[in-house]
Amino acid sequence: MPWLQLSVLCSREELENTENIFLQSGALSLTLADAKDEPIFEPLPGETPAWPSTTLTGLFEQTRSIEELYDELVVKLPDHQISSIRKQLLEDQVWERAFLDQFEPLQFGNNLWICPSWHEPPDPAACNIILDPGIAFGTGTHPTTALCLEFLDAHPPVDKTVLDFGCGSGILAIAAYKLGASKVSSTDIDPQALDATASNAERNSIDPKQLGISLPEAMNIDPVGYLMANILSAPLVELEPQLASLTITGAQLVLSGILPSQADSVVQAYQRHFRLDKVKTMDGWCRITGIRL
Repeated sequence: MPWLQLSVLCSREELENTENIFLQSGALSLTLADAKDEPIFEPLPGETPAWPSTTLTGLFEQTRSIEELYDELVVKLPDHQISSIRKQLLEDQVWERAFLDQFEPLQFGNNLWICPSWHEPPDPAACNIILDPGIAFGTGTHPTTALCLEFLDAHPPVDKTVLDFGCGSGILAIAAYKLGASKVSSTDIDPQALDATASNAERNSIDPKQLGISLPEAMNIDPVGYLMANILSAPLVELEPQLASLTITGAQLVLSGILPSQADSVVQAYQRHFRLDKVKTMDGWCRITGIRL
């Protein structure tokens, strides 16, 4: 059965009312997208921020013509939103298969692969991490994660103790474990991220206890030889004294989640305790690495 899809632009203040109008008109699902390239960075647990300008898209059963549905929405929506309405007839397909087909194995460096569970690893002899798309941030597709994974592949933490600070999906912790770390600790302020890390550990045949998963306030570890923090620049700068205290002399530092315009402030904060490398940039994001002095 074909489906009807209509989208409309709305401001942050209009979003809730527009969602209600779509639902009252029979929308089976609603999708929100950034209308003006104004990204929302990682929110705190419990926060549900919205973009200043959002494209709201509704999916409807074809129980009427798309023109009839359009006419109904025109009556309900404010005049200034009507000109932004876009309508489309979608042919039916196996939606689950279409979703899964978007995700292919990804290679990072020479020997590290991230593979969805429904794909066979392209190189069975490589270091393969099984990871499916989920709620927690970090499947390897974002440049910040890719930057960290590439560094891990080139500088594996063999026989080192590792801390993944802001573990998200657990992808970096799992990679460190599989690349030879002697001990791994994982922490995040979001309990949902900790659940995702534990689940992904099990998917990779790793006992979650091997990843030392905990909230920051419950973390009790000795300083490590390899610290990764893929979060955001403001907390990175604020946390520098704590992160420095969690590393031993000669420890490897890997930071990401940093925009180019923010790199200088992070460098200034960390150069007090670390000998830093040249900043690496990929697709508008930065990675900062260094060695603990």
